[in-house]
Amino acid sequence: MEAVTPTTRDIVAKLWSLCHVLRDDGVGYNEYVTEITYLLFLKMLAETGGEGRLPAQYRWAGLAGREGLDQLDHYKRLLLDLGNPKIETDHLVLAIFTDAQTRLTRPTNLKALTSAIDKLDWFSAREEGLGNLYEGLLEKNAAEKKSGAGQYFTPRPLIDCIVRLMQPQPGEVIQDPAAGTAGFLVAADHHIKDKTDNLYKLPESQAFFQRNGAYHGAELVHDTHRLCLMNLMLHGIEGGVEHVDTLSPDGEALGKADLILTNPPFGTKKGGGRPTRNDFSVTAETSNKQLAFVEHIVRALKPGGRAAVVVPDNVLFEDNTGRRLRTWLMELCNLHTILRLPTGIFYAIGVKTNVLFFQRGNTDRGNTKAVWVYDLRADMPAFGKTRPLTVVDFADFENVYGADPNGGAERQDQGETGRFRCFNREEVSARNDSLDISWLRDTEADAEEGLTDPEDIAGAIIGHLRAALEDIETLQEELEPDATESVLLREAAE
Repeated sequence: MEAVTPTTRDIVAKLWSLCHVLRDDGVGYNEYVTEITYLLFLKMLAETGGEGRLPAQYRWAGLAGREGLDQLDHYKRLLLDLGNPKIETDHLVLAIFTDAQTRLTRPTNLKALTSAIDKLDWFSAREEGLGNLYEGLLEKNAAEKKSGAGQYFTPRPLIDCIVRLMQPQPGEVIQDPAAGTAGFLVAADHHIKDKTDNLYKLPESQAFFQRNGAYHGAELVHDTHRLCLMNLMLHGIEGGVEHVDTLSPDGEALGKADLILTNPPFGTKKGGGRPTRNDFSVTAETSNKQLAFVEHIVRALKPGGRAAVVVPDNVLFEDNTGRRLRTWLMELCNLHTILRLPTGIFYAIGVKTNVLFFQRGNTDRGNTKAVWVYDLRADMPAFGKTRPLTVVDFADFENVYGADPNGGAERQDQGETGRFRCFNREEVSARNDSLDISWLRDTEADAEEGLTDPEDIAGAIIGHLRAALEDIETLQEELEPDATESVLLREAAE
């Protein structure tokens, strides 16, 4: 994915400054980008010649040219009608505007927004890519901790590292079952376009497939799904991500994939609910979403298909369902590499995460012979607002990972003092199939003591509290079957 250029950064900064107008009208941080997206969608269609998607009365000029209460009333009607399935409109327009509503109440604020958007340097924005502009806005929103958007936004340096290693190819079906704002799918598309001269080197049928059939996914949160579709559209990708719950029967309809890239949501299903997938057997009785998403990924991969998935630490060491899942995963797949990520790169500093790299086997037994672990957590700085993650931080890992996306390249075990080590299947089995493997001194506490930014310090505290709460929920879940059994036995006795 291209770096944000100075001009794009300037435009993003101007767009973000409009959020102050929204805040004055009672729009919260978490609603900033959603509200602006409605207006940007209309303006960007005008800038790209795509207004044929819209009814004539709801195009940008007809909105921006109005004044006062007439403009605000027109805007409210526009949102309602574009999200109304009974109104004849484009499927993407309908998906973006379904249940759309504005929190704006003052006509002067709407006029300030439309006027400011009209004054942006749209020539430069088109030259540098409207998709890059929108990506920059999403990244700005994720960096603003008050918006809470960081939980849906995987850091771009991490996404780009994973995509470079997994090497998406033209013609492959690529899936993200927890798409968020489509960061992985957009990065995969950019990688392929870089290798094919923006698809011009491909036959027209293959180019059509890349634009219309290569990318699939799901996003459960409605407002995030809007941002996802907008991001895809601005990068020349038509839809592909559905507003569904992957852990429900709708997830089965996502189909099989050659490559899965994803950062599933952390925590448990709301209300402690279990997955409702008929094809789930390993995680059918757990409310742990991360474990259930891993089962989906394994089942969704074609034989020989590959995956890279971000998971929190508990997926590596949790007992019972967690252990059964890891054993099953290593039977069906070649789990060849684990990257232990540093803390502080997501929205909460205390959240510890990893990337699992694996390939679906052609058989269902004995596919993992050895697991390579790279520790990027020990003896690393505390990442956060004052020390953001960069591409350089992954350079050594990418070098030792090798040129084979499936981990088959020649690798060197760096021993007890190095960051990259190999553990054969027997050694992992001796650990009861726990993959929480570390050998370097854990310096996380030392790094956190050096935090100076108040938001980073608060993030660290919140992250540790969340991790502790998840441990409590996991323990409670493990005890529940026993409690249920006791009740049944008591009722039977009575």
